[in-house]
Amino acid sequence: MSGDVILVDTGFGDRPAFCAAWLVVEQGRAAFIDCGTLHSVPRMLAALDAVGVAHDAVDYVIATHVHLDHAGGAGALLRELPAATLVVHPRGAPHLVDPARLTASARQVYGDALFERSYGSLVPAPPERVRAAADGEVVELAGRPLLLAHTPGHALHHLSVWDERSRAWFTGDAFGISYREFDVGGRPFAIPTTSPVQFDPLQMKDSIRRLLATRPLACHLTHFGTVAGDVQRVGLRLVEQVDAMVALAQFLADAPDRHAALVRALTRLYVDRARIHGAADPERRVPELLDMDIELNAQGLAVWLDRQGRRATPL
Repeated sequence: MSGDVILVDTGFGDRPAFCAAWLVVEQGRAAFIDCGTLHSVPRMLAALDAVGVAHDAVDYVIATHVHLDHAGGAGALLRELPAATLVVHPRGAPHLVDPARLTASARQVYGDALFERSYGSLVPAPPERVRAAADGEVVELAGRPLLLAHTPGHALHHLSVWDERSRAWFTGDAFGISYREFDVGGRPFAIPTTSPVQFDPLQMKDSIRRLLATRPLACHLTHFGTVAGDVQRVGLRLVEQVDAMVALAQFLADAPDRHAALVRALTRLYVDRARIHGAADPERRVPELLDMDIELNAQGLAVWLDRQGRRATPL
């Protein structure tokens, strides 16, 4: 990783190296790509201090999408960065200006206590400081172009950021998840993330192919870290896994306990893929390290199945 692209562990989750934000520095100016939750704000500011960038020298906070582990702290972070503009997909912008719906839905899912412990409160972003980014739009960081590409599949409001200078993508969740514990001889292992509620397999595969078409040298993932040197192989295997996951979901669509069946099937799929990859002790480590991701992937596939069923219902 180049010295002007800095990984910041946001501290989200129950273990380190689980959720990242990225700090890009150019000629004394800076941009954050994703920012974690309210609880992550001190870490973002500490990262600036560590590299000697003033808080008023941050020009952008770019949210790949508005899921709370990526952008829940955006409004609070803007309060500390007086010159920064929040850049987000047009579909996501209203939810960061008025996060009431995000807050209500998350509290309903997690309960008040877990919501506060995991995310904290969501601070509204001032609308005059929010920029809704069109597909292909470019923002300039001290003359360094950062291209914003709409990359749906994980979420309709997802964007990825292309840094021509380093020939690398900041991918949020569009290029799956890849934890460093599964690296073997420098080769990364990745799985798609189909978490609810907007997973679309065709869009996800198209987005992965769009990222690969630029022949990137690296992809910087929120979960977690940099995939480099083997990007084409990782991306093509992600596409293959999307198809495998969809096939499992369709096969189990009418299973008596569909969710539990999906969790078991996905666990088996990832264990087998990790074993082929050469990871040590995949029977233990896959359920241990991917438990939350497997749960969310099963939920996302179930929502997608139900959506397909509704479309197939006669009028």
